Amino acid sequence: MAKKVLFVNQEINPYLPESAMSVIGRDLPRMTQDAGFEIRTFMPKWGVINERRGQLHEVIRLSGMNLVIDDTDHPLIIKVASIPTSRIQVYFIDNEDYFAKRQMAMDESGNEYTDNGQRAIFFARGVLETVKKLRWSPDLIVCQGWMSAVIPFYVKTAYHDEPTFANTKVAMALYPNDLKNILGEHFKKTLEFKEANEELLKPYDDHFDLIELGKLAIDYSDGVIEGQTPITESLIKYAEDKQRPLLRYPGEDYAKAYTDFFDTLI
Repeated sequence: MAKKVLFVNQEINPYLPESAMSVIGRDLPRMTQDAGFEIRTFMPKWGVINERRGQLHEVIRLSGMNLVIDDTDHPLIIKVASIPTSRIQVYFIDNEDYFAKRQMAMDESGNEYTDNGQRAIFFARGVLETVKKLRWSPDLIVCQGWMSAVIPFYVKTAYHDEPTFANTKVAMALYPNDLKNILGEHFKKTLEFKEANEELLKPYDDHFDLIELGKLAIDYSDGVIEGQTPITESLIKYAEDKQRPLLRYPGEDYAKAYTDFFDTLI
């Protein structure tokens, strides 16, 4: 039986412009599928994505759930499209407050959104709840970029009793980024959900920036990937100190390095 890999991507081309992250987001799922794995792929429905050009459409049977983030209900909308060059299907997590009519991490003036932390939490829970609805149990979840970095924590705490994720391993792919601000003043409190409780978050700084988020992701991952260079060396050292299996940046011919790494984790 084929091993199942869930890709949770921050960026995928052609829905977003070409970058190191969006090209890997596009190509790695196809390469993994070609290597004999069964795959599913998710990303945020950023407001800059052209739905008509990308031929996105809502999946009514998966939409309609409300997720409570910071004591407020936020409807979860699921859309889907297929990448024309590969026919890989992509599920998009959407919400009127967090994604519609908004840029990615920064607004049109270059200011970081003050609720980026809440957006990452909504995205993580939206992905995990949708995978449950699909009744598809991944052997491995590959998280790409800061937007997906809450997922390892939730999989190993709030969702660890869910049959869908009972035996799931998680790999965190780290990428460089230019974000400077903390992820909202109450990020740690907002992050609490079921068994993902205050006690588990005590080791992390209350001023929760992307370094703290990286540490959280590494602590609850089964493997760490250097998705691009240069990565903040403190996070690479942190992964090494925690003795996490680590795939250093494999260069542009990365398909076999990734799939071999996946095999060691599953």
